[in-house]
Order: sequence, then structure tokens, then C-alpha cells
Amino acid sequence: MQADEVKEKKKKSKKASEKAAEPAAAAAPAEEAPAKTSSKKRATRSGSNVFAMFTQHQVAEFKEAFQFIDQDKDGFLSKNDIRATFDSLGRICTDSELEGMIKEAPGPINFTMFLTIFGDRTQGTDEEDVILNAFAQFDEGNGLCNEDSLRHSLCTWGEKFSASEADNILAEAPSDGKGNIDIKKFAQLLTRGDEEEGG
Repeated sequence: MQADEVKEKKKKSKKASEKAAEPAAAAAPAEEAPAKTSSKKRATRSGSNVFAMFTQHQVAEFKEAFQFIDQDKDGFLSKNDIRATFDSLGRICTDSELEGMIKEAPGPINFTMFLTIFGDRTQGTDEEDVILNAFAQFDEGNGLCNEDSLRHSLCTWGEKFSASEADNILAEAPSDGKGNIDIKKFAQLLTRGDEEEGG
């Protein structure tokens, strides 16, 4: 009988040591969990950095633009939303142009993705080229556009500017003194600021 009791005690002590090992094993993943949580926090924080790139006023303006473009109000910008927006601005886009715009985003275009795209652009990718292409419609040769023609377009088409808003915009434009604006310098001024205007 004593041998049986010894065996029983050994079994109990073995079970007790296994149970003690289980909490230790459970504690190990718990120790790893904070690391995972902090990495999740980091990932979330880096995703929200796009909001830190803009002032609250700019984010509000982007939000207003996003809501304007989101014609079906589903929280995502689709090809049809973009088509309807361009149609309302008097510009007809082909399917291939619209597809190209949609493909600029690596996924569905919600507001955060919308901000990310603009954030990438303001970091100097190709915004200047986009502005130069827009101004190319007004190029009258030698990289110049007529200030009056540009003013008329700003006040007539798309989201119309008031006369005073157009005056404020064009007051900053580099002019040749004969009523012509240097398109390249103006695009540089709009994208890079005053410090590189002469470049």
C-alpha cells in the first residue's frame, strides 16, 4: 500500500508541476501580446499619419471635396462618381482616363485613401506635372498664357471663382509685364512655394 501511496504522491506532484508550468506557458504568450498590441498601435499610428500631414482646415476642405465627388454617398469614390463629377464640371472623360484615375489608388478609395493620394502628391511626386498639363490648355506658345483668358476661365468654368478670388490668385502669378503668365514658373510657385520660384 505504501508503494501505491508513493506512486500516487508522485503523480500528484507531477500534475502539480505541469499545472505550474501551464501558467508559465500561458504567461509567455501574454508577455508577447503587449509586443503585438504595440505593433498594432504603431501600424494604426502610421496609417493615421496622413492626417498629420495636413492642418485641420485642410482636412476639412478635403472632406468637403470628397463628399462632393462621392455622388452616391456610399463612402467610396467609384468610376461613376468621378465621371459624374467631371460631367458636372463640363469635362467629359473617357473610360480609360477614369480607369487610370481609379488605378492610382492601391485599393478602394475611401476618405483615408483619398487623403493618402493627396499626401503622396504633395510630397513632390508629380503634382507640378499635373498643374503644367492643366495650364497647357492656355499655353499660347513659348510657355506663356494670357492672364485675361485664364481669369475668364477661372470665373466661368467648373467651381467658379469670384473676381476677387481670381485677382488674389493671379496677383501671385509671374507675369512678363505684357499680360502673359509664365506657366512653368507659376506651376513651380504653386507646388514648391516662393523659395524655388526663380528656379
